Amino acid sequence: MSEVVIITGGSRGIGAATAKLAASRGYDVCFGYYHDESAAMHVVNAIKNAGQRALAIKGDVANEADVIQLFASCRDEFGTPVGLVNNAGIVAIQSRVEDMSAERLQRMFAVNITGSMLCAREAVKCMSTKNGGRGGSIVNLSSAAARIGSPHEFVDYAASKGAIDSFTLGLAKEIATEGIRVNAVRPGLIDTEIHASSGEPGRIERLRSAIPMQREGSAEEVARSILWLLSDESSYTTGTFIEVSGGR
Repeated sequence: MSEVVIITGGSRGIGAATAKLAASRGYDVCFGYYHDESAAMHVVNAIKNAGQRALAIKGDVANEADVIQLFASCRDEFGTPVGLVNNAGIVAIQSRVEDMSAERLQRMFAVNITGSMLCAREAVKCMSTKNGGRGGSIVNLSSAAARIGSPHEFVDYAASKGAIDSFTLGLAKEIATEGIRVNAVRPGLIDTEIHASSGEPGRIERLRSAIPMQREGSAEEVARSILWLLSDESSYTTGTFIEVSGGR
């Protein structure tokens, strides 16, 4: 029987690329998605075409009941996961801090921070050797924005990813003796739909010259780093960050 991985935000972008790559490497994949059922079914088909089992669960990671249901469904259908990829996240329209509403901030932090922590909580409950589990790996999606700060655009998003960095370090140390490794990947400018969601579809073109490698990254390039952190090849790696940013 194949090992099982849970991926949040798995219907598009980095999440979809990770789900497909995980399937190609022999994992059964359970992934969550927020609203785009058609995109989710496309990923399901890709996983099945790779010869692995797929399960797509609609829900909101900011909703505790939905997170609990995601993990329960995975265990019921496939068994206990050995990996969690905390990929689900949002970005809002570009804005200065002085123009950000409380509603925007609350939603940003609810999805990007609370959602990741809730999912990690459920992963620890079922994977920790202290709780009778077999151990595993948690990979959080941070961002180069956590280092850069994203002024005039996404200071709130950057702040949420800075929180993910702190969470990664703390959780890694907290459960280091329980068979679970916790690491994060910090993507830079990646060619996904997130730029259009921010209100500037051409953002990569505007910022490409600031990247030392002079090009954007692909979702698949990020996925390869995630899969390394999920695998036993990174067995002595925890509390660590992989920069996938072209040197930026």
